[in-house]
Amino acid sequence: MHTVTPWSTTAQADIENSEILLERKVLDYTYQFYNTGDSLWIVAITPKNGKMAFRAAFAINSCFEVSNLFDDGDSIVITLSSRLGNYEVRAGFPDRQTPILHYTTFFTANIPLLIPFWPRDIIPIPQNGIIENTAGKIHMQQYGSRSGLIFASITKPQTGSFFYFQNLTSLSEYCQATQTESQNTVGGNWPELGFQLPTTDKLPLPSGIPFTISDAYVILDAEIFEQTAEICENFLNNLVKIYKVLKQPRVEYNNWPDIARKAITDLTRSKGAWTQKDGNPYLNAYLCDFETPAESMVQLAVLAPLKEYEKWSGEKLSLCEDLAKGLSAFYDPKINCINRWLPALSDKLDGSEEQKKEMVMDSWYLHHPLMNLARIALHGDKTAETLLLDSIDYAIKVAHHFKYSWPVFYNMETLEIIKAETAPGAGGENDVPGSYAHLMLLVYKLTKEKRYLAEAEKAAKRLQYLGLNILYQANNTAFSAGALLELYKITNKKLYLELSYACLAGLFKNVQLYDCRYGYGKNYTNFFSIFPLNDAPYTAAYEEVEVYAALSEYLVETKDVPFLPSVKTLIGEFVKYAVSRIAYYYPTMLPKEMLSQEVKTGEIQADLWVPLEDLYNGWQKSGQVGQEVYGSGMAFGVIPRQYIKIEEDFLVFIDYPNRNSKRGKTLTIDLQGDREMSCSLKIMKLGNRDLNMKVFQDKEALDPFDKSSKINQYKLSGKGLVKIQW
Repeated sequence: MHTVTPWSTTAQADIENSEILLERKVLDYTYQFYNTGDSLWIVAITPKNGKMAFRAAFAINSCFEVSNLFDDGDSIVITLSSRLGNYEVRAGFPDRQTPILHYTTFFTANIPLLIPFWPRDIIPIPQNGIIENTAGKIHMQQYGSRSGLIFASITKPQTGSFFYFQNLTSLSEYCQATQTESQNTVGGNWPELGFQLPTTDKLPLPSGIPFTISDAYVILDAEIFEQTAEICENFLNNLVKIYKVLKQPRVEYNNWPDIARKAITDLTRSKGAWTQKDGNPYLNAYLCDFETPAESMVQLAVLAPLKEYEKWSGEKLSLCEDLAKGLSAFYDPKINCINRWLPALSDKLDGSEEQKKEMVMDSWYLHHPLMNLARIALHGDKTAETLLLDSIDYAIKVAHHFKYSWPVFYNMETLEIIKAETAPGAGGENDVPGSYAHLMLLVYKLTKEKRYLAEAEKAAKRLQYLGLNILYQANNTAFSAGALLELYKITNKKLYLELSYACLAGLFKNVQLYDCRYGYGKNYTNFFSIFPLNDAPYTAAYEEVEVYAALSEYLVETKDVPFLPSVKTLIGEFVKYAVSRIAYYYPTMLPKEMLSQEVKTGEIQADLWVPLEDLYNGWQKSGQVGQEVYGSGMAFGVIPRQYIKIEEDFLVFIDYPNRNSKRGKTLTIDLQGDREMSCSLKIMKLGNRDLNMKVFQDKEALDPFDKSSKINQYKLSGKGLVKIQW
């Protein structure tokens, strides 16, 4: 039997002893509205006669009187009055094909109020017995500043599942007025679940102003989900159903080519970005951090996208030459592999952190620089190829030693485990088998040797034992998803496709699907941000850029694959908002008052086009970790994926993942997203020729919605074949 609070233990009897204010049938579900005195409840009845009650309004220390009830068949509006203020609850069903309940609650206080407690808004109601005797399985719920959601199955009685989403964008005015946070607001313990309004202890809620205090969406399902594959698939499908009825924020355009030029100038000239050893320049991990030795990951994290940009621009960059010069010095003959730390500077490792010791390896750090070497080698760089192939057997030896299940830290010479788990019982770096598989597939593509394909499969199969817990670090999970998709395309084994969905579910559980418009968060767009770790309190530049790049490639690779449509929707929209949003990691884009004065590593120079590692929404200042030099590949990664040159006279920008090709006087762009969603196309004039372009999507001629002598802008569907003719 579960223990419950007084605000839930009487709810079942209160509902059963109250009259139905209103009843609505939607498809196979029935929704009943009750005023029980201190609460307005919406009770949903499932086809299996299961009942879930949703507390749409709470009268605090008072009782409700129904002032007005309006129902026109589409919208339901219930006006409630209490001694402390007035409420308005608006309810509706925005999608006739899916039983989505949407209710929004507004509260206007009569006097300024401190609110020290608020009950959660979901309880199961059994047909027989009491709520304390019900049982359920929570599959996913909000952590920190991620989306305000909970996905669960009711296992006693076995009546189905529910997906609940609180649109936390709507809570921004409340949080701004009361100096509270929307993080960790949706969750709870069975049987008391759902949303809990942030309690106020600093500023009272002002009187006389209507505030949104709940904006909830609910999807019910008659099925109980137990297997990982069905949980992930339903999570992704339900998230898209909610996404399509949400009001999404405006997308901003950033001039990425201009940002790239500024970033190259600042990286090249900033003395705080570089250190020297044996005549070779090396990037610091953080601006003005001269104490930490150079890292192979840092050099390659910037060099790999810079090489992509160099190929796109057709210009030779001295910055590429500088970064490439010192790579061979990372090769350590003691282990026959490149090392994380520059061996010639290993004496500078001070042991201040677990990994800052000679020969201590953080598992994902071994594979990451090798991945980037492989990418550069695939573009024809022989130095990168030699370094990669000289190192790859060591990586395979480590994989075999740990049986494709890596710890957090180990000794590179002895392979002794230094730290086995991220937390007690949580296992090591769970997604490393997937990133290792990605590395092996890159080497397989380079060499055509089947032993690397076999290694990829062996590692990938380890992921099936992790259930919903694959994600350790978001960028590595994104690489894992791509590797699994590739393995599915090669082998046609359904297991790999299901595991790929599990990776994607982990990623989209870890996003912030709302726009924080309070505190410092109101200074930048943060809708659809993704967090680097399951428990990270901030979003991080480098990890976000790598997730963006990996998912861009992923969506392109889904062509001709029988694929879950909701994945295409989410990836297309994530990329669109990432391109709009991630420029705000540059401190030049932010007001200086939101930048932290205390920095963990190095220092912040707010006038440099070098990104911050950490962005917080809400009331915390950003840049607390430092200015992340290794995230400086951001602009160089965006441009080749979103911009297309047409001769020397025009530049095309599109904010969706795409595959494109030019033939004669025609540019063809293939979009694999969602036909119901939209993306932007801009054609910009660079030279002297006029913008006399014809644009078609699926053979239908399109007119620009905005047109000038220098730029034409079009709205496209997220799926279809686009042709531009000149």
